[in-house]
Amino acid sequence: MKIIISNASSDPIYMQIINQIRQCILSGELKAGEILPSIRQLAKDLQVSVITTKRVYEELEKEKLIDSVVGKGCFVSGANKDFIREQRMKLLEEKMIEIIRESKELSMNQQDLIDHITLFFEEEQNT
Repeated sequence: MKIIISNASSDPIYMQIINQIRQCILSGELKAGEILPSIRQLAKDLQVSVITTKRVYEELEKEKLIDSVVGKGCFVSGANKDFIREQRMKLLEEKMIEIIRESKELSMNQQDLIDHITLFFEEEQNT
């Protein structure tokens, strides 16, 4: 898991970290049961306050994306697969809307877009 903090971003640092960890979980990069760095280690790695990383983990726990086990650490939650799937579907839908808007700017019609998606889908299956 690689987290990049941008000082140019309008989002606060803790939100940048939350968004990136959330994305890693929802994309499947971080698997259910996988241990996360300790609050102190994450703070050290990212050169941020321990208070910031504590807030990050608290927010992710509220979203039920991670579980905290006293004395053991924080782990990617495996309890709510339907919720994670729903969140991943939401991200996919947002990407599709972006693709549709971009295709309209390129004066592509619906069938052109479907043809392109079909082509890429078939190419991806063959790899």
